[in-house]
Amino acid sequence: MGYVTITGSNFENEVKNSPVPVLIDFWASWCGPCRMIAPFIDQLADEYDGRVKIGKVNVDEEQDLATLHGIVSIPTMVVYQNGNLINQKNGALPKNEIEKLFNDLL
Repeated sequence: MGYVTITGSNFENEVKNSPVPVLIDFWASWCGPCRMIAPFIDQLADEYDGRVKIGKVNVDEEQDLATLHGIVSIPTMVVYQNGNLINQKNGALPKNEIEKLFNDLL
């Protein structure tokens, strides 16, 4: 299935109302570290399909969502469960560190 593109218009439905935990990658096309971790995000979306929703927010296109989450550097990963922000970490993390952000929620 792959990741879901999160926007201001689908945030409520895709994130707040999700029955499974949601990992959101805040990124931009010009961000080198974001491009570096993109394959990890794609792999996690496939590996955890149905158990964790993986979403991406382009901060250039969705500045309101970035502001709402206090994003000051990218990449930043946030995790939601039951509509609540559970975890947040920024930087180009290795795949296993990204997994640690949500593994205890499964």
